[in-house]
Amino acid sequence: MHSDYRQRREQLMTKIGSGTAIFRSAPTSVMHNDVEYNFRQDSNFFYLTGFDEPDAVAVFAPHHETQKFVLFVRPKDADKETWSGYRIGVEAAKEIYGADEAYPIAELDEKLPQYVEKADRIYYHVGRDRTFNMTVLNLWQRLMSTYDKRGTGPISIEDPGPILHPLRQVKSANELERMRKAVEIAAEAHNLALDMRKPGRYEYEIQAEMERLFRLRGGLGAAYPSIVASGTNACILHYTENRRQMQDGELLLVDAGCSYDYYNSDITRTYPVSSKFTEEQRILYELVLTAQLKAIEQVQTGNPWNLFHDAAVRTIVEGLMGLGLLQGDIEEIIKEKKYKPFFMHGTGHWLGLDVHDVGVRQIGETWQPFQSGQVVTVEPGIYIRPDFKPFEGQPEVPDRWRGIGIRIEDDVLVTDTGNEVLTAAVPKAIEAMERSG
Repeated sequence: MHSDYRQRREQLMTKIGSGTAIFRSAPTSVMHNDVEYNFRQDSNFFYLTGFDEPDAVAVFAPHHETQKFVLFVRPKDADKETWSGYRIGVEAAKEIYGADEAYPIAELDEKLPQYVEKADRIYYHVGRDRTFNMTVLNLWQRLMSTYDKRGTGPISIEDPGPILHPLRQVKSANELERMRKAVEIAAEAHNLALDMRKPGRYEYEIQAEMERLFRLRGGLGAAYPSIVASGTNACILHYTENRRQMQDGELLLVDAGCSYDYYNSDITRTYPVSSKFTEEQRILYELVLTAQLKAIEQVQTGNPWNLFHDAAVRTIVEGLMGLGLLQGDIEEIIKEKKYKPFFMHGTGHWLGLDVHDVGVRQIGETWQPFQSGQVVTVEPGIYIRPDFKPFEGQPEVPDRWRGIGIRIEDDVLVTDTGNEVLTAAVPKAIEAMERSG
């Protein structure tokens, strides 16, 4: 992976030219009182450096004669390391991570100006760390105050996202290897959940065994708070309480992914708590599955982003109209989004270092085309809450359809010849969903 990090840095520095890019590590987060959450590095910072400690700053100054990649890190400190773990330290930061120079983080204010004063602009994302935001803004203001005398210096601050995020979207072979491992672990956990489901079990039992497997197989843990939603809970998109006891005749929606070496999977399956779907559950499940398969067909190199969502929407609308749950002209229903009470979210998102990974979908009125090496989730759904309220002018929904929530989600890699469903090891056919637990 070290060559990957070096190549990414070189790509970034080529694109920023005479600018200087500054990236701040993720902050530590407090769980309660003086107990901290496990540290998780900022994705952009990690993508460019592989450095996995807090209190660090990475500087990229391609215009500098000798020090183009500089790290500011925590120095070695035996007393502090006794309490909170070993640190890489300044010297090893250069040796291990390939920095041209490294300094203690305490020297940031003193050393940073030399990497910025001759830049024509600063690339920096103004984030949640307000103190560091002011460090960068104050430096820029100081340099601007002397611009008329020197005739050089950064005249603007720009977010590096539009440059960096397209690089992150297309995954390298090493990145895909890690994503495949995250998928493999999550697939095993989902198949375990399918076997475990039965009336009387609690949602948290499923969650516990899945997340146990995430760690047991070498993952960092859950990629996001696991959703284990039975009955009407499946109609809540981001339900995470996972406390309810499952009942006979209900559905169980499980949306859970594994994080492996910072890369993520994201899988959803919906199946009957007992061994069989009810008639209404089966009809809606088949409709969602058909919509998902049609959407996956549109995930191909060169196809604009909107096609896979449009394919899912049209399939769901046609199906709901056939059931009498929507009525009117199909084009009007789609244009005015009268299907939204049933299917209120997008059909997918980019996937990678972040679960909802970075990347532009649309510039102005132009949808961006898929490229080989991108990974996207495909996850249409239908949700009919017990208190479901149809779009104005649409028919009331009979009680037999209420309380049903269904989503099916796979992770799909765009390839030169089409696509690859990375999560194919998790079955989704009706017969598989009805197998005995």
